[in-house]
Amino acid sequence: MSENQKVFIPSKPLEQGPRYGVLSNFDPGTRVLKAGYQVAPPFCSLPVDIVFEKDVAVTLRDGVTIYVDVFRPVGEEKVPVIIAWSPYGKGQGTSGSVMGVFGMVGLDNKIVSGLEKFEGPDPAYWCAQGYAICNPDIRGVANCEGDSVLWDRQEGRDCYDLIEWLAEQEWCSGKVAMSGTSYLAVSQWFTAAEQPPHLAAINPWEGVSDVYRDLVMRGGMPDTGFARMLRDNSFWGNGQKEDIIAEAERYPLVNELWENKIPRFEQINVPAYVVASYSNTLHTAGTFRAWRRMASEQKWLRIHNSQEWPDYYDEANREDLRRFFDHFLKSEDNGWDQTPKVRYSLLDLQGGDQVDIQADEFPPQDVTSTKYFLDGLTRTLCTHAPKQSSTAEYVIKSNPDQVSFVTRFEKETVLVGYPKVNLWVEARGDDDMDLFVLFQKLDAYGTPLQQFTSPNQGGLMQDITERGASILRYKGSDGRLRASLRNLDPVLSTDSVPAHTFDRIEKLSPGEVVNLEIDMLPVGLVFYPGEQLRLVISGRSLLGTMMPGNLEYTSPNTGTHIVHTGGDHASYLQLPIKNVEKG
Repeated sequence: MSENQKVFIPSKPLEQGPRYGVLSNFDPGTRVLKAGYQVAPPFCSLPVDIVFEKDVAVTLRDGVTIYVDVFRPVGEEKVPVIIAWSPYGKGQGTSGSVMGVFGMVGLDNKIVSGLEKFEGPDPAYWCAQGYAICNPDIRGVANCEGDSVLWDRQEGRDCYDLIEWLAEQEWCSGKVAMSGTSYLAVSQWFTAAEQPPHLAAINPWEGVSDVYRDLVMRGGMPDTGFARMLRDNSFWGNGQKEDIIAEAERYPLVNELWENKIPRFEQINVPAYVVASYSNTLHTAGTFRAWRRMASEQKWLRIHNSQEWPDYYDEANREDLRRFFDHFLKSEDNGWDQTPKVRYSLLDLQGGDQVDIQADEFPPQDVTSTKYFLDGLTRTLCTHAPKQSSTAEYVIKSNPDQVSFVTRFEKETVLVGYPKVNLWVEARGDDDMDLFVLFQKLDAYGTPLQQFTSPNQGGLMQDITERGASILRYKGSDGRLRASLRNLDPVLSTDSVPAHTFDRIEKLSPGEVVNLEIDMLPVGLVFYPGEQLRLVISGRSLLGTMMPGNLEYTSPNTGTHIVHTGGDHASYLQLPIKNVEKG
C-alpha cells in the first residue's frame, strides 16, 4: 500500500551550476590518479596513487542500473570498501555548494581532496590506509535509472545489492562498511536493517531515524522547511523524485507510508560506531533514538560538543574511526574492543566543555531523574509540588507570547541524559495548540548562555543564527508537541522519553485541561553555583529554522494558552541529574 501512497514529481537533469563538480560529467573508464594529483586548487593533493573507476554500472535486483565511482589503492592486495550512500552527486565534492558550506562553518577546503562525496569519507585519506571508497549515484539520480525516493526501505534494499556486488569484485576483500554524516548516516540505518551478508560495520555520524517525527512533522507540526530544501535542491536526475511535501500534506497522520520510512531497528545487528551531538536540532533526536533501539550488541556511542562537519573531518576523530574499521574490516587486534561503549561530552557554554567522558551506557548509571515543578504564582521551578493551584498564560501573537519559570542552583549540578516536560494545559478560544518548550542555561545574573558549534563565529554566522540555523548555535534543549496528537505509544514510551503515536486526533473542548508529555533533546550541561535554568513555554518556535535559508514554520495557534501548575495539575520539568562526586 505504501508504494501507492507515494507522490512523485518530475526531476531535472544535473547540469552545470552550483551543485556541479569537476568530476560530475558522465565519463566511464578507469584511470590512475598519481600521488600529488590535485583535482582543483582549493583542495589537498593525493598522498598515494589511486585507481579511479568512474561511472561503473551496477544492476539492482529489479533491473534498475545505477552508476558508482570507486577509488581504491594501487596494487594486488584485496581491500575492504566504504560506501557513501546519498542523493548528492558523486562528483559534488568540488562543487560551489559544498565549498560554500565549508566556508560558512569555517572549514578550509584543503582538509579534503574534493574526491569525497559531500559529508562522506575522503578517498585521499582512506585509500592511503588500505581502503577503497565507493561513491554511488543512487536510484533516479544523475544518469541512474528509476525514480528516487527519500529515506525509505527501498534505499536499504538498493544499498544491499550494491554491497553484495562490491564484495564480489576481484579487488575487494569481501568486507564492506558504510560511513558519513546526515543523509549518509540515515541510509545506514535502512541498509543495516536489511542485513546484507557482507556488511561488516556501519558508522552513522548524526542523522534522523524517523522521517515523520524528525523531518516533516516534528511534534505533529508540519514544519517542512528543511524537507522542502532537500526535495528541491537534491535528487537531480532524468526521472521522477519523491515529493515528501505533498505526502506530508496528504497524510498528516502516521500511516504505512511513514512506517516504511522508519528503519527496522530490531534487525540492525552489525557492529556500529554511532556519533551524536546535543545541538543538532535536525539530527539529535533521531541519532539517539536509533542508538537506543538498534539491536547490535557491538555498538559504541560518542557524543561530541561541536557540529558534525568539523567533527567528521577532524584528524583525531578520523583516526579513531580507522581503529574501528581496522578492527572489524581488517580483523586487527588493535584494542578497539576495549573502547568504552559510551563517550559523552558536558557543555558549560563558557569555554570549559568536557569531552570523551567514559560510561557504560547513556545516560550514565549515576543519573537520577528529578522533577522540578512549575509554580505559576512565583514563576519558579522547585523540587516540591506547590500545594496551591495557579496558572500562567499568554495570548497568541501578543508581547510577551510565552511564560518562563526559573530556578537557581546553589551547588554544582550536572545534567546528562533525557529531559522532558509534563504539562497540564488549556486552550481558550481554540480547540488545539502547538506548544514549544526550551530550557536555557543562565549565568548568575540571568543572562542566557549560548555556544556556536562551528569554527566560524563571525558577522554572517551571528546574523543567520540570531533567530534560526539552530544546528549552528546551541541555545539549550528544546521540544514541541501539538496537543491534539498527545496520545502516547505504550510500547515505546519510557519514563524518560515519551513517544507519541501520531495516528489519531483528539481535539480540546472548551475549558478542558489536558496532560501533555513532551520529550526534549538529550542534554549534557553543567551548572555552577549561582547559575540558573530557565524553562520557556510558548506557542511559537523558540529556536527558529534548523538550517540557514529554510522557510520558518508559523503555527496556526489562536486565542490564549494556559499552563496549570500546582494542586491537582502539578506540571513539571524532569531533569537527568548526575551525582557529582567531590574529591
